[in-house]
Amino acid sequence: MAEQQRNPNLMNPAMMRQSQNTAGIGENVQLMSEILKKVNNAKDKPKKIAVLRENESAPLKQVLKGAFDPNIVWDLPAGDPPYIANEAPIGTEHGLLRNEAKRLWHFVKGADNDTNKVQKEKMFIQMLEGLHQDEAKVLLGMKNKSLNKMYKGLTESVVKEAFGWNDSFVRPEPEQK
Repeated sequence: MAEQQRNPNLMNPAMMRQSQNTAGIGENVQLMSEILKKVNNAKDKPKKIAVLRENESAPLKQVLKGAFDPNIVWDLPAGDPPYIANEAPIGTEHGLLRNEAKRLWHFVKGADNDTNKVQKEKMFIQMLEGLHQDEAKVLLGMKNKSLNKMYKGLTESVVKEAFGWNDSFVRPEPEQK
């Protein structure tokens, strides 16, 4: 009996074993909900600020700005929309809020006048359903401006101090001499 030929386009068994457990978000990528839980569990304001600084990223700052900046008004109905929570375990079948953050501008009042309200609401629900359920809660907390109620000690002053933001939620330009 002839030895069976392997398809050269398929991984060999050794490669399959090596790549096992590499799917999903990876070991060093944290969900925003995990970062905010660390802020919640930090004992005092300096430690909460340190957690935010250690995990500083454009998407995290975008979500926190959306949650605390009073000038950002969400062009979505008040409250939580009807959506089906994604109950897949962390690291499996879901997107990441850090990747979806670049699309948040669509939902800010006055930023996207080409997309109608119904389309925005559908996009938002699709985003919620694609995220891990904990990340979806963070997104809803941002939209509802209620992250400070969800995570103890995550306040406007902590966020501003962590990122060096002024009252307009931007880092002031250094003064020219």
